[in-house]
Amino acid sequence: MDKKKREKLEQLYWKMTEWFAGDPKRIQHFVKVHSFAELIGKGEQMEEQEQFVLEGAALVHDIGIRPGEEKYGRCDGKIQEQEGPAAAEKLLKELEFAPEEIERITWLVGHHHTYDNIAERDYQILVEADFLVNYYEDGIEKDKIQKSCRKIFRTETGIRLCETMYGVTIKISETWAQDNIREMEEFIESQGIYIRQ
Repeated sequence: MDKKKREKLEQLYWKMTEWFAGDPKRIQHFVKVHSFAELIGKGEQMEEQEQFVLEGAALVHDIGIRPGEEKYGRCDGKIQEQEGPAAAEKLLKELEFAPEEIERITWLVGHHHTYDNIAERDYQILVEADFLVNYYEDGIEKDKIQKSCRKIFRTETGIRLCETMYGVTIKISETWAQDNIREMEEFIESQGIYIRQ
């Protein structure tokens, strides 16, 4: 990434630190999400501009927390997606991000808690980076990490990170479908419904 873009990301990093001044938990969260997004993006060999937008989105992805808390007294994912884009747009304009960069970053901020129909790489990577951090910060159990990773993670780099960090196996084995069908049949039978011949 060229020097000018790197400097712009550093300015954004500081602006977000000031945005969450006095809230080290939120600052550490976006720093970690940015770090993982950067690593996954590089591992997936993203083009420079795509990487720049991804990293910008990772830095501001939770910017909607503060306005959500101020307006509604809460900051769940829906509120973050609702309140985040406008706050991100204002900050990105101050730092003279290009209009197309602002448009994409604010779109990502407005969708980073929506996990169906993820088609674009920057969106996929942002979600994976956020999950990697949330699993740890929320103390999620290993079996739940493994199940959700299998549903969410798609990039080779993100899968490798999750498997290494949490000691889970995400890649689906050849017998995965059979094992899950058997597990589902056993669950159904335990509910008193019998389907086996």
